[in-house]
Amino acid sequence: MNQFLSYMPPLLQGSFLTLELTIVSVIFGMIFGLFLALGRLSKNRVLDRLCWFYIWLFRGTPLLMQLFFIYYALPMIYLPLTLPKMPAAFIALSLNSAAYLAEIIRAAIQSIDKGQMEAARALGMTYGQAMQRIIIPQSYRRLIPPVGNEFIALLKDSSLVSVIGMTELMRTTSVMANSSGNASIYIPAALLYLALTTVFTYVFEKLEKKYSVYE
Repeated sequence: MNQFLSYMPPLLQGSFLTLELTIVSVIFGMIFGLFLALGRLSKNRVLDRLCWFYIWLFRGTPLLMQLFFIYYALPMIYLPLTLPKMPAAFIALSLNSAAYLAEIIRAAIQSIDKGQMEAARALGMTYGQAMQRIIIPQSYRRLIPPVGNEFIALLKDSSLVSVIGMTELMRTTSVMANSSGNASIYIPAALLYLALTTVFTYVFEKLEKKYSVYE
């Protein structure tokens, strides 16, 4: 027991970095994903196809490959694009998350009754005003369950950044296990991952119940 407790300070530090990576990546993913979703809904065929291509590319290739490309391949293609570990991890996770969140946001927007848009246009609103004031605000509550799932998935997928040497929870665990020769360190690390996912699952369930569109 005492041995497990001695592992906790560095593991907790790694957990904080894991949380930071996840939260920041989801925030930027939501912002970029919103623009991608609006692009997919646009009547401009070129914009629609460009956004579709981005989503197809990032959903169709492994996150690990995207991380390798940003951190290792880009500097080989063009040296000034060399990125430190932290920005490379943030960019890879954010770009990947944006592709999934774009489809989530698009589905939420399309789930709003078309009569809402027609009514807004009848009141003299432009398409952009109707989206900003009527459609998008109504879609927020529908986003909570799928965004929660994406958050939990990204929290676990963030362990992939350990391959570029970032000392988040997974990397910290591996280094300590290798240096001590004690594989049991993976047990408290797994419990920390479980605790994090459990806490955020509970938070999103509470948010879903509070803002449920079905109540």
